[in-house]
Amino acid sequence: MIKGKKVKWIRKSHRYLGIFLGLQFLMWTISGLYFSWTNIDDIHGMQFHKKRIVAESFSGLISPSLLHPSIAIQSIELREINKNPFYWVNGKMLYNAKTGKLKKGITKEEALAIADKNIVSGLKAKEIQLIKEVGKHHEYREHLLPAYVISYQEPNNLKVYISANDGAFQTIRHRDWRWFDFLWMTHTMDYEGRDNMNNIVLRVFSLLGLITVLSGFLLWYISSPTIRKIWRKIKK
Repeated sequence: MIKGKKVKWIRKSHRYLGIFLGLQFLMWTISGLYFSWTNIDDIHGMQFHKKRIVAESFSGLISPSLLHPSIAIQSIELREINKNPFYWVNGKMLYNAKTGKLKKGITKEEALAIADKNIVSGLKAKEIQLIKEVGKHHEYREHLLPAYVISYQEPNNLKVYISANDGAFQTIRHRDWRWFDFLWMTHTMDYEGRDNMNNIVLRVFSLLGLITVLSGFLLWYISSPTIRKIWRKIKK
């Protein structure tokens, strides 16, 4: 059996590790509870999306080969922007699908029309802004820029993001998503971009957590009256 100074050292190490790691253990537990008790579809804002979106039909479209003689088409998509057809070519150029005219981005009014077509009726926009860059902690990180952000008069502080280059509906952000994002950050301990599960902080805390748990088992082992009786019998 371990005795004397070694026991005292183990107890002290376990106690201070518990104090040091306690807050992070608490955040892991709280975030884990939140994740298990929330519907991920609600976090993604599906309750704000229209259940059924009717796609517009168009006729009289020009052939994509007539857009511009110098364009070598690698990819092309038909986009509807405020009930008008557009070709999104090679992931970077927007052309009117009836006139062939190049369109350099969408307007605020067009962004609002795109948002209204994709989200539930009855929501009133209170502000629309064009953003060209975002920080690492911004709720719109890792999405297409520039983009229009449309804020709505709604208790959940709802915001809709529309790509300014091609008019693509990007994402929805609201209060519950922001709580999820914050707790996900504390869970992964990636305080830069949220999603790096291999960051050094998480690795260090995980190892220290393992050491704390093992030291707790060791303390139980050396403090258990039953284990002591077994050792006494073995010595006899």
